[in-house]
Amino acid sequence: MTNSPCSPGLPVLGPRSLVSRESPAPSTPGKPGRRFSFRPAPDPYCQAKYTFCPTGSPIPDMKGDDVIEVFRLQAPVWEFKYGDLLGHLKIMHDAIGFRSALTGKNYTMEWYELFQLGNCTFPHLRPEMNAPFWCNQGAACFFEGIDDNHWKENGTLVQVATISGNTFNKMAKWVKQDNETGIYYETWTVLASPEKGAETWFESYDCSKFVLRTYKKLAELGAEFKKIETKYTRIFLYSGEPTYLGNETSVFGPTGNKTLASAIKRFYYPFKPHLSTKEFLLNLLQIFDAVIIHRHFYLFYNFEYWFLPMKFPFIKITYEEIPLYNRNKTLPGL
Repeated sequence: MTNSPCSPGLPVLGPRSLVSRESPAPSTPGKPGRRFSFRPAPDPYCQAKYTFCPTGSPIPDMKGDDVIEVFRLQAPVWEFKYGDLLGHLKIMHDAIGFRSALTGKNYTMEWYELFQLGNCTFPHLRPEMNAPFWCNQGAACFFEGIDDNHWKENGTLVQVATISGNTFNKMAKWVKQDNETGIYYETWTVLASPEKGAETWFESYDCSKFVLRTYKKLAELGAEFKKIETKYTRIFLYSGEPTYLGNETSVFGPTGNKTLASAIKRFYYPFKPHLSTKEFLLNLLQIFDAVIIHRHFYLFYNFEYWFLPMKFPFIKITYEEIPLYNRNKTLPGL
């Protein structure tokens, strides 16, 4: 059962020291898929309300001549808590299922937030720290079994391909590398407008993007996908050309811009993680004033801060078709 917006394993790989937060100032908006040399250890301050990947297990080594069925899995976000409520709004979580012909065993693989969606989307404002504090890691989760009822009742469980055990093992090697180097969750896709072909300023990095990356890798390894409809939830912000503001040190450090630092923290304050419903509603007016009236949004992306001059319709959630891959045609930008 899922336990987060892009949610339950392939455990998070071993703890290491934090990646450097310093990087040269870019001349253009952030590029998707920035990779890191290793996965940092989560800070003890970051706590999940629901345990990440509670039944996770290593990915098994399949026999080369095994026949593995590949399944598209989709269900409403937070179904364990709200049932199919968010499914009516087409806010869906994506995963991949596998079934071994030789062993008869089923497996589920997905990618989601270590500390739930709120922590990945907005920071904590800790009194003892000058800079906003982020708990925004995401990771892959692999575990034995497929909860058929969960995926079928309000979502999707459909076979999309058949691969060999040898192909599965190559995919598993890629998943481990992807999981170790693509480590930060990003909620937003930022576009110049809702029009088709509009400039993409920033790409999201979430559960559906993991599924699409995996499908793409399987196609590169020779998998043939069925021709079926595949739709995904996407959350868009609409903005004029973003302005680069700096990284944590240049904005919030000893020689940083105190006025800008104060403005960013003031913007994030109403979005604090773990707000009660009452607290969120009280802050909603401040959010509306900042984003809709004053058309301001501060985005944290690849350890850098950007200012977004917001444009109508400001924010939109879509459920749109992204075709399955094939060996001769893949989609760019993942």
